[in-house]
Amino acid sequence: DADRKHLTPLEVDRLLQVAKDNTRTGIRDRCLIFLMFRHGLRVTEACAMRLDQVDLDSRILHVERLKGGLSTTQPLRAEELRMLKNWLQERSRWLRQWDRGKSRSGTMHLDRQALFLSTRGAALSRKTFWALLRRYGEDAGLSLPPHPHMLRHACGFALADQGADTRLIQDYLGHRNIQHTVRYTATNAQRFEKLWR
Repeated sequence: DADRKHLTPLEVDRLLQVAKDNTRTGIRDRCLIFLMFRHGLRVTEACAMRLDQVDLDSRILHVERLKGGLSTTQPLRAEELRMLKNWLQERSRWLRQWDRGKSRSGTMHLDRQALFLSTRGAALSRKTFWALLRRYGEDAGLSLPPHPHMLRHACGFALADQGADTRLIQDYLGHRNIQHTVRYTATNAQRFEKLWR
């Protein structure tokens, strides 16, 4: 278990549950954790997300992949839309508060295009999210300390468990090389179900 590289959907749920108790940044953190899990985002891809990558009306997310990966447009499901709407409302509230406080604190540089903002108004950093996730993992009593990439792997394994085809998972995760995708489906007994019927 100690060398496991992914979280289970149940563990992701537990992280989302404990994030709920964080009155300061819980709404943002839940949305971020859930999107990273559902879309297999790398932490850098998630932290670099801009507002214009989210289209609530069309219910799509434009995923910009790094590492020469394949960028894609992916559908947003009901639960993701709900979390995004909650966070965008909260984000507007943060911006209004900062704008009101600006005259007192001098010129605070706000990143108005970043989807996920830090409590200081800049784009959320990888380091901050890494620390947050670690803390949520402790609060949730997970058997292993979670790191952001485990959410990406959790996505791959969850899709394989649903019976998704390796090529489809490859495209969804933006892998250029299918060798990176095979690990999700190779260990899945489910994929042999349709043989010898």
